[in-house]
Amino acid sequence: MNISANDGVWSGSWVAERLGVELVGDDGLRALLGLALRRNPKRAHLLVSHVLGKHVPQAPSVVYGHGFGLGRRVRELLGEREAARSVVLGYAETATGLGHSVADGIGLAPYLHSTRRPVAGVAPAGGFEESHSHATSHLLLPEDPALLASDGPLVLVDDEFSTGNTVLNTIRDLHARCPRKRYVVVALVDMRSPADAGRLTSFAEEIGAEVDLVAAASGTVRLPEGVLEKGQELVARYEGGAATSDLPGAGAPGLSAQFPAPLQGALPSAPSGARGTARPAPTYPHPTDDRTTCHRVDLHWPPGLPDGGRHGFTPAHRIRLESALPLMAARLAEALPPDARRVLTLGFEELMYTPLRVARELEALVTAEVRYSTTTRSPVLAVDDPGYAIRSRLVFPAHDNPADGPGERYAYNVAGAGFDAVVLFVDSTGDTPELHAPDGLLARLGAHVPHVLLAVVPSYVPALSEESPAMLPEPLRGPAFSSYAPDDVGWLLQDLSDVTLEAPTEEREEAIQSGGAHYAESLPVEYQPSERYQALFHAALGTSAARIAQAVGVVTETVLAERSPRPVLVSLARAGTPVGVLMRRWAQFRYGLDLPHYAVSIVRGRGIDANALRWLAAHHDPRDVVFVDGWTGKGAITRELADAIEEFEEQAGVTGFDPEIAVLADPGSCVRTYGTREDFLIPSACLNSTVSGLISRTVLRADLVGPHDFHGAKFYRELAGADVSVAFLDAVAARFGEVVDAVDAAVKELAVADRTPTWEGWAAVERISEEYGIHDVNLVKPGVGETTRVLLRRVPWKILARAGAGADLDHVRLLAEQRGVPVEEVGELPYTCVGLIHPKYTRGATGADGRAVNL
Repeated sequence: MNISANDGVWSGSWVAERLGVELVGDDGLRALLGLALRRNPKRAHLLVSHVLGKHVPQAPSVVYGHGFGLGRRVRELLGEREAARSVVLGYAETATGLGHSVADGIGLAPYLHSTRRPVAGVAPAGGFEESHSHATSHLLLPEDPALLASDGPLVLVDDEFSTGNTVLNTIRDLHARCPRKRYVVVALVDMRSPADAGRLTSFAEEIGAEVDLVAAASGTVRLPEGVLEKGQELVARYEGGAATSDLPGAGAPGLSAQFPAPLQGALPSAPSGARGTARPAPTYPHPTDDRTTCHRVDLHWPPGLPDGGRHGFTPAHRIRLESALPLMAARLAEALPPDARRVLTLGFEELMYTPLRVARELEALVTAEVRYSTTTRSPVLAVDDPGYAIRSRLVFPAHDNPADGPGERYAYNVAGAGFDAVVLFVDSTGDTPELHAPDGLLARLGAHVPHVLLAVVPSYVPALSEESPAMLPEPLRGPAFSSYAPDDVGWLLQDLSDVTLEAPTEEREEAIQSGGAHYAESLPVEYQPSERYQALFHAALGTSAARIAQAVGVVTETVLAERSPRPVLVSLARAGTPVGVLMRRWAQFRYGLDLPHYAVSIVRGRGIDANALRWLAAHHDPRDVVFVDGWTGKGAITRELADAIEEFEEQAGVTGFDPEIAVLADPGSCVRTYGTREDFLIPSACLNSTVSGLISRTVLRADLVGPHDFHGAKFYRELAGADVSVAFLDAVAARFGEVVDAVDAAVKELAVADRTPTWEGWAAVERISEEYGIHDVNLVKPGVGETTRVLLRRVPWKILARAGAGADLDHVRLLAEQRGVPVEEVGELPYTCVGLIHPKYTRGATGADGRAVNL
């Protein structure tokens, strides 16, 4: 009998008539659900979804469309901002594909599904029990522990919401570990009884969170007294000899089949533990029966792309998959027999989403009718009756070495459905001898379908299992690393103090400008200030401390008012670090706040330290993070940070970081959050490590910094005698009390002012670059701070000083004199000064002193 035909009979009538079970609810509920019976001591009946793609083959566009549509409804419910912060959790095995489709509908949500397959090296981040299920234990195994550590909305997806026990168990477990304010439960059907309907509201009140429910349809199942016993008797009677096994209406045990062609095209083997790779495919004997052909199809799966959400699936993964789907579907279409009229794509237990997406793509490529379903652990009675949801059943042994031991597995409504070809998807963990055995799944399919294709997807192995530590290290703190107090700042860096990284300034400049090295791969020799220069620093500090204190107060108050009432200050090491410490001190002084403060590395041309961002996301809400720097020059780091955050969010799937920098001084008009836009002497710019906690500039070099390491830096303990880091902080903080009124007045003015960045500094730099024949904006360093850096770290060519600039430039003039660099006064200059790095510097072409230029 062809069970694919539409008999016009509700597929729950057989159970309803024999057990007195009633399905009542929304119009169209019966179009979504049928009824079946199963061997289960806790619940005899089974709601069989027509649109889930688990037990009933369905058009992949229909299956995906229902999940995606539910995701769109969640997005509307949460709003764009909260939807972007959400995480989606699906339930194994039935709702893994549904949950993934919901995440797609939300758009920016990372996805994780529970699993019954433990993975060596991956520690569970949680788990729960499914009380009515045949296999109850669920594990949560995210590759990134931060995935479940945020406080954004958690969206929980299951195929049906019946008693609510499973969902409540999940929320209770996760809420105890990481409380959040909102949960959204999503299901194809809400089938709660009136008694269960009120539990969700009372539970939400109990945990102090908002819990919403989104479902495609709602109703309930009315069960007569004694239905469990009656159902068990009915199952026993039919399984005892009526109609359950491989053929519709046949009571015989499963038929086996041999294949005439070898399984060829095995995916290449890879080292054990390699990320996102296929385990070696075994070789099997040549089949002998000529009734069925079976071929292996290489999908050209993208390297390192997860096969699903078992360990997490980010928006960046989704982008990679979307781009690869057309090619994978085309390879399948090419492998299908040209005369195939009806094709089934069959997934494998938890592996639902990947075959669904490929099937949906295939649906648009071929003229054949494409259907989609998956194998399952769930034992369900099969009855060949139009009024019953499960018309046929294939039985075969488990083939993925399950942790709970061997057992039967099932594929429903495949036999007798008139399929000309089946494309079986398994992950490489399931590509075992048991799959290819005479009583295995391939043989079972071959007994009923003339063409079987096998597509093996590489089982994803999380990087943390062998390639990286399970957790990033905790921040470095003084006095072990830096001369700052432990609470002042935590350095998200690795200590490279024992590595020789310094090179003579002239050698570094030649290598950098020739393209032979990046400036972050080495360090300049630390400048040792003369007594005269040190005296200038202390004099400048004495005259500017109040001015700096006011700027610190203004930028901190602006951050508290506009960014977050309890911000997480993240300084861009190292120039931003003293400013971050001072902002933290202002918050303590004014409001008694104890703000967290960290320092991270950002490298021009290389971006921000992504591992540091991952650490921050795992420990704080990214929306509270405020990046801090000392000053802006032409705005290069401002742009670098914006680009780096965008790239990080695409790749890591973590959202919420605001790339706008808060700075003490913004002479370049590059940001909206600042203490002042005047270009004046900030004493912390006058020195290097000795005013920055004795920490070097950060280092990023491949032989020292691995893919799972923080960027590096050195702690110059030997310079402790010259260290003025704490003295600088104390001198500025001592002036806080006298500038409070001025700060409050300035903050009120800024609140109503137009602070839109004009980027006038960038325009000035471009003009100077062309006027002086440099033709490289990277060699033009505007502002007092950047000019000081040129004189301390690079090979300076000349200094442009605004006519009439006074004491703010005393230290610049002294440094220029010591290095033999001319200072040229300029009438029209938006900055107090601009430092020009020697263009096209090579010692051989321009002389060892770097003062003569050949352009």
